[in-house]
Amino acid sequence: MLPLEGLKVLDVSQIMAGPYCTMVLADMGAEVVKVEKLNGGDDSRQMGPYVNDESTCFSQINRNKKSISLNLKDERARDIFYRLAKDADVIVENYRTGVTRSLAIDYDTIKAINPGIVYCSISGYGQTGPYSHRGGFDLVAQGMTGLMSMTGEKGRRPLKTGIAVYDIGAGITAVYSILAAYIHRMATGEGQHIDIAITECGLPWFTWEAAAYFAEGRVPEPTGWRHRVSAPYQAVKASDGYIMLGCANQRTWERFCRDVLEREDLMAEPRFLTNHDRGQHVEELEAVLEAIMVERDMKYWLDLCDKAGVPAGPINDFAQAMQDEHYLARGMVQEMQHPVIGKMKTIGFPSKFSRTPSQIRSPAPLFGQHTDEVLAGLGLSREQLETLREEGCIK
Repeated sequence: MLPLEGLKVLDVSQIMAGPYCTMVLADMGAEVVKVEKLNGGDDSRQMGPYVNDESTCFSQINRNKKSISLNLKDERARDIFYRLAKDADVIVENYRTGVTRSLAIDYDTIKAINPGIVYCSISGYGQTGPYSHRGGFDLVAQGMTGLMSMTGEKGRRPLKTGIAVYDIGAGITAVYSILAAYIHRMATGEGQHIDIAITECGLPWFTWEAAAYFAEGRVPEPTGWRHRVSAPYQAVKASDGYIMLGCANQRTWERFCRDVLEREDLMAEPRFLTNHDRGQHVEELEAVLEAIMVERDMKYWLDLCDKAGVPAGPINDFAQAMQDEHYLARGMVQEMQHPVIGKMKTIGFPSKFSRTPSQIRSPAPLFGQHTDEVLAGLGLSREQLETLREEGCIK
């Protein structure tokens, strides 16, 4: 038994934000039917790298789902969609605002068929507001929200984050919003429309930045490898590379000075007495620490930090992260058998449920793999399916 077993989801989304959301729901047991367009399906199917002509990008984010293909511009295909929607609990879509209305699969249309539907729209700027008509993507959101003005080094070119943080963030926001709306429906019977904007889902994450701006009007600038308010909470150089050091409070700083550096005198240094003092003199502090730490290698310092209870860690590349013994022991690298790709590895599940652990029940589906199965479940005969396929209504 999985926690979301019995939850029926129609996924009319593609590429990343929506598919990430529905993958998480599927990992937790929801029955997800992915509705793909006829001409190639989800656009991420055209994104490499490929193994045996199958997109590994698509396969990383669409496990535990079924795939059907409908030409939603065809009235007969829409009728099929309506029949699926009538029995669904959740619909997730990430079309540009207004497209679902033009296709007649928008919330108001579906609500008339299924009043209890939880309908989640993910778009660049949301369903309302002066920018709602615009298309929006992850990098646009990183620029617009101010994130890129804080990333990188002061005076240098703006930098994006290493991953599509807003696409994934929108997917995560959609997950918890859908679950909240579903709980509300369980209590009241009421469905509702959830409006998620990629360009605003990350704004609530700017907690320290908001504190400084709303209290003092201070606009955050890039801090490079350093934390904005704590010190030393940053990358520091050892003899063979950099480690991340997390002295985010006074007690940890004192343990670091006493038990790692064996330099209790630094605790009495006026420039470094408090976290605020250290933040005001962070460049001087960094120079002092690196003059000491550059004499020994990363392993030496990481072992001492571990023994002293000082949070610290290596700066891994992705290959090193995926081979880290801790992540492997925690099941963060999983294997599955794909019918075309073969044996492939994928990222595991970050939530560890004691009674209902997430499972990979099936690999990402082939394009339109389950069209006949799902539509036969609606009562369509083999002859009807063949006719619809020949006339370009289904794949």
